[in-house]
Amino acid sequence: MNKIFIPDGYKPSLSSYDTQLAIEFIKHGFQKALSRALTLKRVSAPLFVVGSSGLNDNLSGSERPVSFDVPAVKTDAEVVHSLAKWKRLALKKYGFSLHEGLVTDMNAIRRDEELDNIHSVYVDQWDWEKVIEADDRNLEYLKDTVRKIVGAICDVSVALKAQFPALDCDICRDVTFITAQELEDLYPNLSPSERETALVKEKKTVFVMQIGAPLKSGEVHSKRAPDYDDWTLNGDLLLYNEVLNSALEISSMGIRVDKKALDSQLKAANCDYRRELPFHQMLLNDELPLTIGGGIGQSRLCMLLMGRAHIGEVQSGIWDAETVRVCEEKGVPLL
Repeated sequence: MNKIFIPDGYKPSLSSYDTQLAIEFIKHGFQKALSRALTLKRVSAPLFVVGSSGLNDNLSGSERPVSFDVPAVKTDAEVVHSLAKWKRLALKKYGFSLHEGLVTDMNAIRRDEELDNIHSVYVDQWDWEKVIEADDRNLEYLKDTVRKIVGAICDVSVALKAQFPALDCDICRDVTFITAQELEDLYPNLSPSERETALVKEKKTVFVMQIGAPLKSGEVHSKRAPDYDDWTLNGDLLLYNEVLNSALEISSMGIRVDKKALDSQLKAANCDYRRELPFHQMLLNDELPLTIGGGIGQSRLCMLLMGRAHIGEVQSGIWDAETVRVCEEKGVPLL
């Protein structure tokens, strides 16, 4: 069932015209700031891939990709869920050097998504990936990368408020790092999302690490595909959404699997059949570079920095009748 919540007294800080200007400001400015922070170069990326290639991101494993036949090449294609695997292959193909990386616009359709204030059928994000070496595969390198991303977000937020003084979002630069198990130990009686919100309300900027494997409770904090992030070296970046008084996931990222991690995670997830796919064969044969990467939500970042209550205020989409009705009653301008 779709859910929507608009706080009492909510009113957008910018006109519809200035909203469009601010979206452009954020999208242009953040890509530049992120590229400087992580040494990234922009590349072009696919909207769809061949389904049998193994390149599509399987997310939690239950989402159905949007697929269609392509008679001209006698195959079926899938709209990407994300570019987690494609990016790693692109780094090899394009000849990126150590500690250099790529950034690109990723656009996806997730037709099975339940709609609420921060979820829509359309997903837009900055997908990035960077070549690393074996010695970089540790938590400290991951944490340093997270801090650089948060710094880029804060820099853009400061510049945005100078350009649009009506905006007043403040992002905490200090990141609180915590593992999914430590978070469960801290709030054992709450659900994973409730734990995140409880901690983010206090700390404001949080990175929850080591997501994918079962916790002591037997549950997983959040499902993760076994073939891109190393579950011991990944995490979600959560920022405090003052308008909704909740945690907002801005990025899912991590150090990617090496041969050893891929082998163990495919077994743990009962996905051994994927070993025969071309992408996985390259990984198991050490034919791809070691990398770190992630996705950063474009509409979510715009929503956060502009103090918006619903993601439909910063992206064009389709919504159920109840969402449209409530937004009209509350004066929320859906694009």
